Amino acid sequence: MNADSRSPNADANRWVVVALGSNLGDPAANLQAASDELTALSTGSLLSSSFWRTAPVDCPPGSPDFVNAVVAWEAATDQTPESLLASLQAIEHKLGRQRKGVINEARSLDLDLIMFGREERRTPELTLPHPRAHNRRFVLEPLAEILPDCRAPGWPASAHELLSQLPDLEPARRATKL
Repeated sequence: MNADSRSPNADANRWVVVALGSNLGDPAANLQAASDELTALSTGSLLSSSFWRTAPVDCPPGSPDFVNAVVAWEAATDQTPESLLASLQAIEHKLGRQRKGVINEARSLDLDLIMFGREERRTPELTLPHPRAHNRRFVLEPLAEILPDCRAPGWPASAHELLSQLPDLEPARRATKL
């Protein structure tokens, strides 16, 4: 995944941010395949972070490390958070994710909708912005790489500022070779 060279306005009303994660199979290939699928949902180029290797957080004991990334794009005018969520779940299914009902289980692919412009949701199907993203290094590290000034609705600070405030308990390492 390559970062787009544009200098986006991180507070644009239509920016979509999706976090990608994988810790089964070939995580880098899984994330690349997902990124390729996400390109079809964007109105232009995706902004894509590097891959980051992180220890599992709140996962069952013995879970393998994750490879994480973040992508962002400007939402199409006909996209809604709900239609995008359905598309993300369809991509997960298409690329082999099988949900077994275990919370935070190891998975071939996880696509989390972090934010959708200034939209806020609190429904059984969708919470926007993502309720824990602003506290998770595996989201903030790649997000701060591509949109350091990004500030989702309700966040007390930008991605870069939030990252700098996190305790260093869950290190993230840029994955140059996987």
